[in-house]
Formats: sequence, structure tokens, C-alpha cells
Amino acid sequence: MGKKQLFSGAGVAIVTPMHPDGSVNYEVFEDLIEFQIANGIDAIIVCGTTGEASSLSDEEHLDTIEHCVKTVNKRVPVIAGTGSNDTMHGLELSKEASIRGADGLLQVTPYYNKTNQSGLVSHFTKIVDAVGLPTILYNVPSRTGMTIKADTYRALADHPLIVATKEASGDISHITNVAAICKDDLAIYSGNDDQIVPILSLGGIGIISVMANVIPQEVHEICALYLAGRVQESLEMQLQYLPLNNALFCDVNPIPVKEAVNLMGHAAGQCRLPLGQLGDASRERVQAEMKKQGLLA
Repeated sequence: MGKKQLFSGAGVAIVTPMHPDGSVNYEVFEDLIEFQIANGIDAIIVCGTTGEASSLSDEEHLDTIEHCVKTVNKRVPVIAGTGSNDTMHGLELSKEASIRGADGLLQVTPYYNKTNQSGLVSHFTKIVDAVGLPTILYNVPSRTGMTIKADTYRALADHPLIVATKEASGDISHITNVAAICKDDLAIYSGNDDQIVPILSLGGIGIISVMANVIPQEVHEICALYLAGRVQESLEMQLQYLPLNNALFCDVNPIPVKEAVNLMGHAAGQCRLPLGQLGDASRERVQAEMKKQGLLA
């Protein structure tokens, strides 16, 4: 029997909407949260990569988490991205996120200064011990320049509050090794929308999804069908939405998905610098795929 999990199924890595002046637009944020819950999302992951956490001030970061917690009001779990490349900074953010009501934490590996594998174990353990919330690790080497090795996962999986990982390495062989070595001691979420079914087939329990910003019900359904044993139907949906997913990653995330949310009529605004605006050709590609899927008139 594995550890108690924060959620199974589809969690959305929700965008952080901005006013034209760059400040956080909490009114639109509430609308986006309500849209997600009305469409069957299983959890909300706030202030992750897609939420532009790295360009929010600490005050904005924590206020956005608190606003999410209050708006959700216990209807689904709220998981707060509070990772940092500075252990003490991540620890303080995580403590404050806990005070403000987050149900769990998402902890990315340190970036830029990176670390060795023993440093990773110490970094995550120090934060989790200090805060006491169930924690999902986050492995995304394309952004951080480092990976959590399978043996390191095995060591971290012994911690009772390190319950899962979001695997965005894209490396199915690596994820297979992690699943084999950690078994029920560490659940796995796909961190890539084009790998939901492959990771569920390895015993994964869901997705932390960018695409769910646009199609929450459908991403929930891909997971629900698979977990109910309806594998072929789940696979068909995975493949049906692959062109949309590819369009949403035609530029650096979250630039395209934020534009997609705008196209749906939610005033999510632009990304903060250094993330630039989406080019015309890429915008047309996103719009065309959304029309094909019946998401736009």
C-alpha cells in the first residue's frame, strides 16, 4: 500500500493572469479557477513554471497562493509551487504557503547553481522536514540543467511526506527505472501532456498539465478513462489532442498557453519579461488548432 496522495487524475498547472501593467489580475484568476473546477479538474497547482513563479516577487507569489486557496475553498487540493535554488528561500516560501492554506507543495530541483545528488537529498529533506506538508518533487532538466537520478529518488521516497514526483524529463526509460526502484513508495505524475498514457501505463497516477488550462475536462477524461481500465479510449483521446499540445509548446511555456487562454475569452494578459510575446505565425498555429478542436468559433 502506497502513501496517501494529494490527488489522482488531472491537476492543472494554472497560468497567472496579468493586468496590462504587469500586476497580477486576481479577478481573472478567480474566473480561471472556477472554469477549472466546473470542468472537472482534480487539483490546482499554483505558482509553478506555467504560473510564472520565477518572475513573481515573494509577496505576489504568496498572495497568489493565498488567493487560490481562498477561491478554491477546499473543493479540490491546492498544491503550491515553492521551489528555489536557495534552500532557505524555498523553505521560507514553503512555510508561508503552508500558513496560507496550501494542501501540498511542488518542489523543483535547484536551477542554475544546480547541485550534486547528495545535495538534492539534503535540500528536499530540509524543506519537507521544516514544513510538514505532503510534497511532490519536480524533475524538469530542460529548465534546471539537472536531473533526479533513480537512486536519488529511491532515497527520497523513504521520506513519509515525499509522496510523488512530477516527471517532465521526457525520458521514458528513466521514468521506467524510477517506477521499478521506488514502487509504491513514490507516485509518478506525468509532467508532459504528450506522455499521459505512457506514464499511466508505468503505474503513474495522473498529470500535472499545461494543456488543462485550455481543455480541463478532456485532460481529466484521459486520466479517468485509463484509471477505469478503458485504455483504448484513453489512448485515442491522448492522440486526438496531440496536435493541440504540440501547438501549445510551439514556443517557450507558458507563452503559447497564455495566448490560448486569451483566445478563449479570459483576459490572462501577456507573460512577464523576460518571456517575450508570441509571434504571429505561432499565434495563428495555436488559433488554428483550437478551431480544429472546436474550442473557438
